[in-house]
This record gives sequence, C-alpha cells and structure tokens, in this order.
Amino acid sequence: MSRQNIPVLETKRLVLRGPEAEDYPNFEATFSSYRARFMGGPLNAYEAWMLYAAEIGHWQIHGFGMWMIHDKVTDETYGMAGGWMPAGWPEREIAWIIWPDAAGRGYALEATNAARAYFYETQGWETAVSYLDPKNLDSIRLAERLGAVKDHDAATIDGNDAVYRHPAPAALKGSQIAHGIEMEISHYADPLFKPKGWALD
Repeated sequence: MSRQNIPVLETKRLVLRGPEAEDYPNFEATFSSYRARFMGGPLNAYEAWMLYAAEIGHWQIHGFGMWMIHDKVTDETYGMAGGWMPAGWPEREIAWIIWPDAAGRGYALEATNAARAYFYETQGWETAVSYLDPKNLDSIRLAERLGAVKDHDAATIDGNDAVYRHPAPAALKGSQIAHGIEMEISHYADPLFKPKGWALD
C-alpha cells in the first residue's frame, strides 16, 4: 500500500493520517523519553529512526498500520494508533502511543476506537489483541474501557506481556461497551468537561 493510499479517518476531534516525515520529531522525542519505558524504550536516536521507518514500511508490507493522530482544527499531532504486527507477533495488534503533553484528554480512546472500527468494518478483522506490559496501568485501563479482557490462553510475544483480547465485531456492535465509548468521547469533546483523578489516555 502506497503512502497515498493509506486511508484517512476522521472522528469528533481528530484526523488519522499515515505517518509522514514531518511527524518524526514528536515521535523521536516520545520514544527517547521515559514514556516509552513500556514499549522497549527509551530509544537512542538511531533506534527511534529505525522504528519510525518500520511504522511507515508496515503499511507497505501488511496493508495496515499505525496512523498519526492529528487535531482536526490545529493539525497538531498527539500520538499514533492503529494496527501492528511486526515479525514475531502471534496476532494482529491494536496499539497506541500518546505524546506526553497530550495525555489525559481521551485522544487514545477516540483514535483507537476509530482504528478498530475501520479494521472490523473495512478489512474484515474478527479479532485483535493488545500486548501490554503488566506494569502499564494506563494502557491496561484504556484496553478495558475499549472492552478488551485479559486472554490467559493467548500466545504472548516473549512471555513478559499481558494479552488483552478485544471484543469481536458482532459482540461490540450496539453493545453497552460501544455506547459507553461514544459517551466518554463526547464528554472529552465537551470543552466544559474536566476529568478528575488519574489522567487516562
């Protein structure tokens, strides 16, 4: 799939587009920071560059991949979300990463929900998982809000990750989980909404 053919997704607040060269500085800054500790980081400059090249190449190899999350109004980037299945992954993954300054505003929930819907409705996925570090509580909470549950029987990447299985398309359609996701996204889109407690992506 060429970069020109990567689909563009739109949500209430966001536009999801394929990764471009100009998006790299925020990616490098995040993956060289402490925030990347649950994703193999922090990375040095060469490792970050290689991973970003893999993000772009993943679309070419598999026909799906990670989108860059943009603000619909300002075009600012907030992170990435989408599908991921490099060599050694047992299954296709729904994955996300939010830049540190953009955390806690529901962008990961909104973007990941749109990405999953695209894979289910357009590419015919019947299942997907998220491979999470057991210490990454923010991502575990997000996976659970998306309706994913821990799958003790699923193969892991290296034995150190927790596998969270997303609901199948039929189970998700019209469900309480789907309605809850839409309601939460609407709350975050409300400029008067002020979430309390721990920041949740």
